Amino acid sequence: MVEPQVRVEPGDHIVQFYETDDDLTRAVSSYLGEGLRADETAIVVATEAHADAFTAALDARGVNVAEARDRGAFVTLDASLILSSLLTDAGIDAGAFDDIVGGIVRHAGRSGRRVRAYGEMVALLWDDGNVAAAIELESLWNDLGRQVPFSLFCAYPAQSVAGEDQADAFHQVCHLHSAIVGPSISNYSFEDRTEEARPFANGPRAPRAARRFLVETLEQWGRGDIVDAAAVVVTELATNSVVHTHSDFVVAVSSASGRVRVAVRDASPIAPILRDTAATTGTSGRGLLLVSALAHRWGTQVISAGKIVWAEFD
Repeated sequence: MVEPQVRVEPGDHIVQFYETDDDLTRAVSSYLGEGLRADETAIVVATEAHADAFTAALDARGVNVAEARDRGAFVTLDASLILSSLLTDAGIDAGAFDDIVGGIVRHAGRSGRRVRAYGEMVALLWDDGNVAAAIELESLWNDLGRQVPFSLFCAYPAQSVAGEDQADAFHQVCHLHSAIVGPSISNYSFEDRTEEARPFANGPRAPRAARRFLVETLEQWGRGDIVDAAAVVVTELATNSVVHTHSDFVVAVSSASGRVRVAVRDASPIAPILRDTAATTGTSGRGLLLVSALAHRWGTQVISAGKIVWAEFD
């Protein structure tokens, strides 16, 4: 069996969808072992069983885990215990996350060593049916990564996220990561689903660049039948991000079962409002009217790091 090589840079946020615990242990021990050999600090937020398996695998790789732990370079935390301090009836307490998890990561960084973390609180939330909180927690990890330089490895059991009823949430999770470790879950789930995503820097040229990206993608997929309508929609959504949120944004285009979804994610949590036709004057307030008229369906999801506005075409 080929051993997985998991190499990351500071700021990377990677994810694995694993089939067996052995698959997970091999990948995570490679990731942690590379860091410990490079004199980095490794933080593990996992179940007790997984933490023990990672430790044993690291020992088998010749990593002196006990010595690393003694000098504070290897820290293990109980995922369920940490999660119980973060979860409220309304979702994840962002302040508690910053205090507890952010405090741990910041403290580790003060040593001057690079920091890499592994976390599976998101998987526990997903398995418990709290998918929205899992996505929110992924976004909070990204927020922390913009403040503190560290790499992060997350993991989900593949069987938990598989299934067409999970497809939209699954792809939101993928968007929140910089890379997928190992084979994509799409190799055995959502076989007919295709997806492309691209980030755009805030600026006056961004809507046109987003439009060009969408048009090229749909033409490659042979969906010329919806190019014109979808191009207008993505231009309107991208323009809203530039004009109203002044933030960078990500455009994601996915296709499944003959349906195409165009989604724009930006940093503002304020959901757009579809105004009554009579209330729109001049050139203001018409964007969402166009989106509503051209798309078969559209909607907004507010997340901790902003929002996602999407539109679908059959």
